[in-house]
Amino acid sequence: MRPGLAGMLILREELVMSSGSVLLVDAAGRRRSPATMPGYLAGRAPRNKGMHYPPDPPRAEEIVVVMRQAGQDRHGLRIRALIAVLWRGGLRISEALALNETDIDERRGSLLIRHGKGDKRREAGMDQFGFEQLAAWLTVRVSLPPGALFCVIDGSTRGRRWAATAARAELRELAAEAGVRRRFAPQQLRHAHAVELAREGVAVNIIQRQLGHTDLGTTSTYLQGIDPSEIIDAVRSRRPQPSQPPPDSRSSRPSAARRSPAGGGDGPRNGCCSSRTTCSSSSQASTTGAATMQKPW
Repeated sequence: MRPGLAGMLILREELVMSSGSVLLVDAAGRRRSPATMPGYLAGRAPRNKGMHYPPDPPRAEEIVVVMRQAGQDRHGLRIRALIAVLWRGGLRISEALALNETDIDERRGSLLIRHGKGDKRREAGMDQFGFEQLAAWLTVRVSLPPGALFCVIDGSTRGRRWAATAARAELRELAAEAGVRRRFAPQQLRHAHAVELAREGVAVNIIQRQLGHTDLGTTSTYLQGIDPSEIIDAVRSRRPQPSQPPPDSRSSRPSAARRSPAGGGDGPRNGCCSSRTTCSSSSQASTTGAATMQKPW
């Protein structure tokens, strides 16, 4: 057994005997969290299980405030570039962190997503503002080992892909420091991108391809749930109509001539005979009999 490993085992035994609990250490003798062991979270439900967050995208002013709060150092430029890709490109957090340096094409204004949802490959567009934020980060990125676009900056893992949990935590901290009380998550920035496209009059099928949705109905429901501005504007623009007087009941009542035309009408009514000729004969006979009764001779 190597001397270093024997010393580590002795140190571990002494710590266990002194504290009465097991203390995990790595090969270098540093403390190791139990959460890093396989199966530590097995059978435990996540803290956010069953919680539903409303699709409440942040406004553009709030996003800009958070970006300014990030600063201009290396870590600030990285988070600013990530916000730009999520907000101006509409990418998912997994798609953004999976980007490589070679997946950026500023000349075409496109981002290449090699492994999207369902392992589908697609290209997404991004405006000039997003590429300006990426250019500032790329000036720092060239000094790090090649690989992922958004990588770890410090430590022994520098150059490796940035973890999604670390990115989410940094976004929450920046939003809290900037005074943004709205939920500031990567999916919220994606929502803001979709809402802005819809308000600018972009067709729904183009928004569908930009977001990487398979079904067009998903995109339509997605936009209806997070952008009720059309309904609000339509109802808000209504004006009360002037009240009109009720129609006259006498003028609306049909006349007697219209209800029962002369000659017995066009068909049998109230037990009348079915023949128009017979009805006319009966009418003439009744008229003649009435005139005979009035004349004394």
